[in-house]
Amino acid sequence: MNYLLGAFKPACNVSITFTDGKNRKQVPIKKDNGQTVMNPLFQSQETIAGKVIIEPYQGKKVEHNGVKVELLGQIEIYFDRGNFYDFTSLVRELDVPGEIYEKKAYPFEFSTVEMPHETYNGVNVRLRYVLKVTVTRGYGGSIVEYQDFVVRNYSPLPPINNSIKMEVGIEDCLHIEFEYNKSKYHLKDVILGKIYFLLVRIKIKNMDLEIRRRESTGAGANTHVETETLAKFELMDGAPVRGESIPVRLFLTPYDLTPTLTNINNKFSVKYYLNLVLVDEEDRRYFKQQEITLYRLKEETS
Repeated sequence: MNYLLGAFKPACNVSITFTDGKNRKQVPIKKDNGQTVMNPLFQSQETIAGKVIIEPYQGKKVEHNGVKVELLGQIEIYFDRGNFYDFTSLVRELDVPGEIYEKKAYPFEFSTVEMPHETYNGVNVRLRYVLKVTVTRGYGGSIVEYQDFVVRNYSPLPPINNSIKMEVGIEDCLHIEFEYNKSKYHLKDVILGKIYFLLVRIKIKNMDLEIRRRESTGAGANTHVETETLAKFELMDGAPVRGESIPVRLFLTPYDLTPTLTNINNKFSVKYYLNLVLVDEEDRRYFKQQEITLYRLKEETS
């Protein structure tokens, strides 16, 4: 029986290392089991190079039908779990069929790789980049090893960034005007604005500003939408009077934000909204929502 169990154990250990892995910035990513692991950070058009090391267990040889490494960009939608949509797929053949008797290192390189989308871990969807090594074997099954890495892409300052001005009112009861300094913000930005009370005939108890993320996956009748409130910021506590102006100053740095993602590979979108919430003394809630665009600016210049 022990002999049979031993027959199905993998014959070797496979590991993947990046050439500049020790010097490259590491980013935390949450795995399926809830654990957080650190993965190296890249951006589009970078070269991804390293080594695949195959080490047979003592006294074993590895018979194989070839060794290859693939660089994959994948989208996985959780209600379709297990089905990956590959939007990037590159392959390098590392070895022809044969036998491995001792530790062997295979260098690999994918030069100036087009990686158009950012790594994203959401409520219903994830987008990931992974190196996949396959030691192809006829019997006992192929040996497969994965190594994730993170991609972040940066945007320049937008040439046009208009302010947002909106009015909201309830006829003859409430009329307010709000203004935000711009409509596009980088992830370390500060939202500045003002809220003017032009008419107040209901008793406002408090007013909050929320940052909301709306993630939509699928299309048509199969669209799933998840809305999360990422931040809640109290602007005012107590009743305002006509003519009062309330300043808004909200720092984005503390919050777990990503850039706005629009129709990524026809699979999903991520949008952000500023949601103004007023609560009166009878606990009735009044909302006004405004979409904003988030982008990632190079950290040295942010």
